[in-house]
Amino acid sequence: MGPTMVSEKSKIVAYEFYFRDPVRGYQFVGILPERRTDQKRVNKDSIRRWGTKLTGKTTSSKGLCFTKVIIDRDKDRIIRPNVFT
Repeated sequence: MGPTMVSEKSKIVAYEFYFRDPVRGYQFVGILPERRTDQKRVNKDSIRRWGTKLTGKTTSSKGLCFTKVIIDRDKDRIIRPNVFT
């Protein structure tokens, strides 16, 4: 199983995108589910390019960041990894 695959069918991998504003801090841009089945195509640059398409051509990818999350459709919630463990 690849790095973006989740074993349960009710759960899907997605990416939350944020843009860093020097004055207001990190601003939520949107969330996109991962649908690619070819795991070789999934890397940080491809995810960032995908997020740039979400925000529009006027947004610089330098201020764009993302975090990987799991969407649990059965429980209607987003699972965010605990980065402090």
